[in-house]
Amino acid sequence: MSIAAFILVSVFLVCLMVAFIECGRRIRLRNTDANGSKGLGVIDGAVFGLMGLLLAFSFSGAESRFETRRQLIVQETNAIGTAWLRVDLLPEALQPQVRDDFRAYVDSRLTFYRELTDDRAHTIRNLARSNELQKRVWTDAVAAAKQTGSPAVVSLVVSSLNEMIDITTVRLVALLTHPPLLIYITLVVLALSSALIAGFGMGESSKRPLLHTLVYAFALTATIYTILDLEFPRIGFVRVDRYDQILIDQRNSMN
Repeated sequence: MSIAAFILVSVFLVCLMVAFIECGRRIRLRNTDANGSKGLGVIDGAVFGLMGLLLAFSFSGAESRFETRRQLIVQETNAIGTAWLRVDLLPEALQPQVRDDFRAYVDSRLTFYRELTDDRAHTIRNLARSNELQKRVWTDAVAAAKQTGSPAVVSLVVSSLNEMIDITTVRLVALLTHPPLLIYITLVVLALSSALIAGFGMGESSKRPLLHTLVYAFALTATIYTILDLEFPRIGFVRVDRYDQILIDQRNSMN
């Protein structure tokens, strides 16, 4: 999925909402029973209230997950930085190999997230490459730590490597964590339902309220788009990848 797909979906949703508003207005205009629509305010309020509640929860959840993903970048950078510094505890003769492993590993992590929007097969290959380098860092660093003969050194090196490895799993889970598709379907259905009801309310006048129609359709669609943008922060306008710069800076400090 790309930003172009997001925009196309948004434009399609705007058109649908405008069409539903017009349908509701025409239904009202054809309704000759003036008293038939009395007492429907309770139902209208329930639909709009439910839609507002779902929008609020969806927006809050998306923003929370966006912030979590941003904080995980900081945590991974700190974990890599700590593990890199503890390489100094290893025998000097073995440090160059371990440091080369670290550089290759961090490069693979940056590549994985930078090319995340490419095809799925390519993403899986990048992830497999990163996992392979991760195992190499672990094997070489632990073997070097054991040669020091110091349990304290082994403990420090192993603990920092564990943290560095564990955070990659947490980031992967956070990357894949999204609300169920049913929630988005429900949100769109409620948006279209509210558009139909809004159009029905506008039907009291034979004059088409074009400004109100467009403002309502654009405002609701923009909110839904923002929720999607926050949920997929490496695709749209709201992006988390600019925070990768701290990991890039960490990598540059390892040269």
